[in-house]
Amino acid sequence: MVDRVVDDPYLWLEDLDGSDVARWVAERNAETLGALGGDRRLRDEIREVLDSKERVPIPSWRGDGLYYNFWTDADHPRGLWRRTTAEQFRLEEPEWEVLLDLDALNRAEGENWTWGGVTVLRPSYDRGLICLSRGGADAVVVREFDLARRVFLEDGFTLPEAKSRVSWIDADHLYVATDFGPGSLTSSGYPRVVKRWRRGTPPAAAELIFEGHADDVSVSAWHDTTPGYERDFISRHLDFYRSEEYLRLPSGELVRIDIPADADYGLHRDWMLIQLRTPWLGHPAGALLAIDFVRFLAGDRNPALLFRPDGRTSLSSFTWTRHHLILETMTDVRSHVEILTPDEPEWRRRPLPDTGEFDNTGIADSDPDRDDSYLVSSEGFLKPATLSLATVGGPTTVLKREPAFFDTDGMTVRQFFATSADGTRVPYFVIGGDAEGPTLLEGYGGFEIPRTPGYSGVFGRAWLARGGTHVVANIRGGGEYGPAWHRAALRENRPRAFEDFAAVATDLVARGLTTPDRLGALGGSNGGLLMGAMLTRYPELFGAIVAMVPILDMRRYTHLLAGKSWIAEYGDPDDPADWEFLSAYSPYENVRPGRTYPPILLLTSTRDDRVHPAHARKMAARLREQGHRVHYYENVEGGHGAAADNEQQAALWALTFGFLRRTLH
Repeated sequence: MVDRVVDDPYLWLEDLDGSDVARWVAERNAETLGALGGDRRLRDEIREVLDSKERVPIPSWRGDGLYYNFWTDADHPRGLWRRTTAEQFRLEEPEWEVLLDLDALNRAEGENWTWGGVTVLRPSYDRGLICLSRGGADAVVVREFDLARRVFLEDGFTLPEAKSRVSWIDADHLYVATDFGPGSLTSSGYPRVVKRWRRGTPPAAAELIFEGHADDVSVSAWHDTTPGYERDFISRHLDFYRSEEYLRLPSGELVRIDIPADADYGLHRDWMLIQLRTPWLGHPAGALLAIDFVRFLAGDRNPALLFRPDGRTSLSSFTWTRHHLILETMTDVRSHVEILTPDEPEWRRRPLPDTGEFDNTGIADSDPDRDDSYLVSSEGFLKPATLSLATVGGPTTVLKREPAFFDTDGMTVRQFFATSADGTRVPYFVIGGDAEGPTLLEGYGGFEIPRTPGYSGVFGRAWLARGGTHVVANIRGGGEYGPAWHRAALRENRPRAFEDFAAVATDLVARGLTTPDRLGALGGSNGGLLMGAMLTRYPELFGAIVAMVPILDMRRYTHLLAGKSWIAEYGDPDDPADWEFLSAYSPYENVRPGRTYPPILLLTSTRDDRVHPAHARKMAARLREQGHRVHYYENVEGGHGAAADNEQQAALWALTFGFLRRTLH
């Protein structure tokens, strides 16, 4: 396949930060701020929620018995990486040991670092590989950190900015997949080679252990540090959903783990779990299987069936404790939790009590190397988050409760089902009171990602408390009903997701819950593609649309940043057969003069190195050229999240809700 010559007058807007582009962005930003103004009170209320010191600090267990947490607030906008003891965490105001202050680091180094995560060395827990992102981009700088002295090691492992993947092998060796120079990246911009890097040597001298193909999405390697089960693994990611998995023997020989390419797997001591996307060994798509890993490598193909989906129920996730497996499932987007214990021939099962009809309960963390304790979180659209500590077979203790950030008196959560164009029942939630205010409909519908109930103080204060109604649509393409729900909107079937969303909008009006002129729509990333389709295919259903960091140009998306990695989701526009169905809905290609579109707000970030800001830029330019009503704002920082700190987040949300209130009222 080759990049076809395209007739596009706005190709120049694909230049990330050229002077002409920067001038165009500055002009559009000024126009948008001038037209929409700035609701300072709304922005301050949103900022108060984001910066609240009463938020629940969701911790991680690193294996040393301590609670680790990354935290931002008004005093620390870029954040603190910190830790405390289990005893201290139970207190209302724990004493935290600050390991790294990013704001202080930025002042000292003249940088704009944001937190990109950390990988801690086990079992000593005294070193970490910290990822630092400039302005929120996916590309990170990796630097080794001494947790005892709380300093970066000048002579430690360090990698320059890239979309790197690193894993500790031991104190003196890493697996590293990064940009090693020409030929070391895939066409999607991710690492194509994995090397074993020894301390004290330059990255270029690292030992090559695996090399993928240029058209793969990426490759990676990792080391299992579980005592008595130390093993090494390599993954070759063929596309977004398919991979080849290998066990790497001490000799360097690779042994293929012979599971379906589109299955996900995980290992815990003796057990391998396999989550299916397509049928295998007589088990249906969406099933979860378990088998002894050594027996599997020896040829055993008789796994235990731990979960079988049905038309209403799917598997959300699974988490190990030392001796037990915790399953999180959904039935009609309502969460359930069950504890399984390995046994022969059947695993023993014990369901946990549900916390509420529309609450979302999940496992926040566990420490499977140590014990059978786990952290469980629970929240709902109108219920602030609760974090509890539980032990399998033991008590559950509430550790933290988030305060209510808005008054919910008179508000309810209801679930309805709309009927899509092909007769499919599509669930959606309606949150709010009986006030006849505007309605905001959200959706995503892609990459197997479900939209589940969750508490948002920002939405509550900025929308619900001001008389608005919030609607969350669980359309196809997401993961609400397992692999089949996702597959139903893949590639040439993507319009089914659009039809589902349009069906929910139509159903809201039919139920008398809103009217088209008072109905807004919002989505980001793949949800931004959904918004572009609503604008160009169903403009009569909406009074306003907001698309955040959107994918909009389906002709060029594979040639922009990480776009090529999504071919399995959307199709390849350089393949004439695929372009035939992509061109039929690509929002950028389907803007038409003379049509009446609702006003749209396009939001993006210059530092988004996943979805190129050119998608939103070019869409805004084309809409402007044809005389349609469009507002455009591009934040300089923020990466794919569009904001690098709470101040920027508050400003963007205030702009969003200000636009919706002004337009829909």
